[in-house]
Amino acid sequence: MKTLSATEVVRNFSRILDSLAQGGEEIVVIRNNQPVAKLIPGAPRMTALEALADIYRTLEPEEGANWLEDMKGADRVMEKEVRDPWE
Repeated sequence: MKTLSATEVVRNFSRILDSLAQGGEEIVVIRNNQPVAKLIPGAPRMTALEALADIYRTLEPEEGANWLEDMKGADRVMEKEVRDPWE
């Protein structure tokens, strides 16, 4: 666990966020020699296909292979159809 002063965090905030995004270690923020906050990396992002990757194993072998191929194709189709929900 890394320790930084509040001043160091303010001066290097963008760099620190980049470090956390790349799977960096936790950072404890110190002010007046007292820990005041802890910065931790966010949860990794995963696509729906990755989240459901094991579901095909519950199907019969042929059905599982077909389902997996269908889902891979659906992932590409969904990327093309991403819309702004605020329009």
